[in-house]
Amino acid sequence: MPRVAGVDIPNDKPTLYALRYIFGIGHTFAGQICKKAEIEPTRRAKELTEGELSKIASVLDSDYVIEGQLRRQISQNIARLRDIGCYRGFRHRRGLPVRGQRTKTNARSRKGPRKTVAGKKSVKEMR
Repeated sequence: MPRVAGVDIPNDKPTLYALRYIFGIGHTFAGQICKKAEIEPTRRAKELTEGELSKIASVLDSDYVIEGQLRRQISQNIARLRDIGCYRGFRHRRGLPVRGQRTKTNARSRKGPRKTVAGKKSVKEMR
């Protein structure tokens, strides 16, 4: 497996798709990287030479924020929102959806599993 930016990219996939295994690289950026490094996007990752891998690494270092640095930047942005006490920071702190989604129904992936609350007793049981 070729190693680019500290990540093992899969051998059997085309370069365009293999680059997406790097955190912060999606479809558009992968295409731009292949173009800047002058590599055919359809070539398999195992067919890349050391020179081509170093070209990709140099393009990534100079033009893109990826992997650990990107994760750190995202967490710092969220910490800043929490510290200034804005609405988005409050939503992050509470573990609720941040971008205006409804929470009466849905939002289970953000809120976690349901926490059952005891309901009111019926009139018949009170007699």
